[in-house]
Amino acid sequence: MKKIKFFLLSIALAGLISCKDSSTTYKDITEAKGNGVIYFGGDILTMVGDTPNYADAVWIKDGKIAYIGSLEEAKKQGKGAELANLEGKTLLPSFIDAHSHYINSLSVANQANVSPAPIGPGKDVKSIIQTMKKFQADKKIPEGEDIIIQAYGYDDTMMPNDSLLNRDDLDAAFPHNPVIVGHISMHGAVLNSMALKKFNITDKTVTPPGGVIVRKPGTNEPYGLIMETAYLPIFDNLPKPTKEQEIEWSKIGQMMYAEAGITTAHDGATKISDLDVMKRANKANVNMIDVIAFPFITDLDTILAKYPQKDWLKYDNHFKIGGVKITIDGSPQGKTAYFTTPYLHGGPNGETKWTGELTFPQSDINNMVKRVYAMNVPLNLHANGDGAIDAFLQAHKEAAKDDLTKDRHVTMIHSQFVRKDQLEEYPKFKILPSFYTLHTYYFADAHINNRGQTQADYMSPMKDAIGLGLKPTNHTDFVVLPLDQMMVLWSSVNRISRNNKPIGPDQRVTPYQGLQAITIHPAIQYMEQAAKGTLEKNKLADLVILDKNPLKEDKMKIKDIKVLQTIKEGKVIYCKECNKS
Repeated sequence: MKKIKFFLLSIALAGLISCKDSSTTYKDITEAKGNGVIYFGGDILTMVGDTPNYADAVWIKDGKIAYIGSLEEAKKQGKGAELANLEGKTLLPSFIDAHSHYINSLSVANQANVSPAPIGPGKDVKSIIQTMKKFQADKKIPEGEDIIIQAYGYDDTMMPNDSLLNRDDLDAAFPHNPVIVGHISMHGAVLNSMALKKFNITDKTVTPPGGVIVRKPGTNEPYGLIMETAYLPIFDNLPKPTKEQEIEWSKIGQMMYAEAGITTAHDGATKISDLDVMKRANKANVNMIDVIAFPFITDLDTILAKYPQKDWLKYDNHFKIGGVKITIDGSPQGKTAYFTTPYLHGGPNGETKWTGELTFPQSDINNMVKRVYAMNVPLNLHANGDGAIDAFLQAHKEAAKDDLTKDRHVTMIHSQFVRKDQLEEYPKFKILPSFYTLHTYYFADAHINNRGQTQADYMSPMKDAIGLGLKPTNHTDFVVLPLDQMMVLWSSVNRISRNNKPIGPDQRVTPYQGLQAITIHPAIQYMEQAAKGTLEKNKLADLVILDKNPLKEDKMKIKDIKVLQTIKEGKVIYCKECNKS
C-alpha cells in the first residue's frame, strides 16, 4: 500500500514539475508566434466596465486577444500556446497617448534638456547656460553662424528672484552660434542675437496679433523671448533631420513612447513638413507603434493637396491622419492663455490688465470650425483659458446651429481652466475634454500666482467631468512634460503640488478612473474602442506589464511604478529586464 501511495505521489510531483517546466516567464517572450502565448500568474486587469475586473489568463494569437478568462479554458482553447508566467506582475491594456507632439520626440535627443527639477537641471539662468555649454562640448558642436544650438524645457516660472533668461545672457555664453532655448510650453523660445538676426526679428519687427515679442526695457529691441504667433515662423524653419536621420530618429522617438508603455502616439498641430517626415518613415517600415497626426489648420490646404481626405482616418502601416487641430490660445504658465479676467501680475511683457489673447480672431475661429465640421473629420482644439473655451463654444454655436448636439468627435485639448458652466455644456454638445492634471504638480504654484487659488484648484476638473457622464482623457503634452504615464495617473489621483500642497482635492479621482483616462477613454477619443483600450476577445494585443498594480499600491507611490514590458499586437517592443540568451 505504501508503495502505491509513493508511486501516485511521484506521478503527481512529476506532473507539477512538468507543468512548471512547460511554462516560461513573461521575460522570455518576444512575440506571440505559432499558436500564441497565454499570460497568467499575475493581476490581469481588463479595464472593461466602470469597476475593476480581472481575468486569470489571456491568450494572445496573431496579434489579437484570442481568449480572456480562466486559465483552464485558455489552455483548452489555446492548446499548444506558450505559457508565460507573470510572476505576480500586473498586465493591462497598453497606454494610449491622448495628446502630445510626437514629431518633437525625433529631435529632443539632439537638444539640451534645461527643464527644472525633477525633469532636468535648469534651476536658474546659470545652470541653464552650464547645461548648454556641456551639451555643446559633449556633442562636439562647432562654432558657426549656420549651426544652431537648441535646448528645450525653459520654465520662466521657476527662475529665482524673477531673473529670467534673456538675449544678453545667451550672447555672452554663445557669441558664435545662433541659440534657441525652447519655452516649456512649446509656444515660444528665447533667442540670442544671432538667432534673432537669422529669423529677421529686429527692433522694427511689429508684434503680430496673438503674438508676443518681449522687448529690452527702455527700448524696442527684442530681448529674446518670442511667443505664440510671433514664434510660428521660427518654429516652421527650425533645422530638419536629413532623410537618413529621419529613420534613426523615428526609431529613437518611438522607443520613448514604448518605454512609457504607450502603443498609440498623438501628434498635435502637424505641419506639412512634419507630415512628410512621418510619411517617409512610414514607407520605410519604421513604425513599431501607431501614430496619429492631426494637421494644423494653417497647413490644411497644403496638406489636403498632397494627402487627400479620402485616405484619412484609416491606418496605413501603423500611421493615419486623424483629423484637424486648431489652436485657440496659448499657455497659462507662459501667460498667453486667454481668460475672461486679467492675470494677477500682468503679461509676459509687463502688460497691465492682461487677459492673454486669442491665437486667431473670433471670426477666423468661427470659419475654421465651420470648415472642419463640413469635412466631417474629428476636431482637436487647444484651449487653456476660459476665454478661449468661450471662443470655441461661440464658434460651435455658429457652425453647428442646425444641430448643436450632433457628435462631431470634438476633443478640447487641455481644457484646463474650464468654468463649471462651460463644463456643463460639454456633454450637451458632445465635447470630450482631454485634461492635463500634471499641471497640478508641475505648474500649480505658477497658476496660483497668476490666476489665484480658487481658479488653480479647479484646473482639469476630472471628477466633475466624470460626474457629468463624460469620459475624459489625460495627457502629457510631451515634450512639455515627460511621457511618464504613472506620473499622469499619480497627478490625477493625488493632485499635490511641488510644494506638497493639495490642489483642488475635491477633483481627485480613483486610480481606476485615472487609468480609464489613459486607456479606454483615449480609445474612444480616437474612435478606436472596438480595437483598443480594454482586454477583450478580438481586440488588438496591445498590452503593458507593470511591476505593481496601481489599484493596490499606496496612492502616493503610484508614480514609482515601473513599466516592465510593452507589447504591440503580440510583439514585445520594449522590455526592461528581459532574459538574455
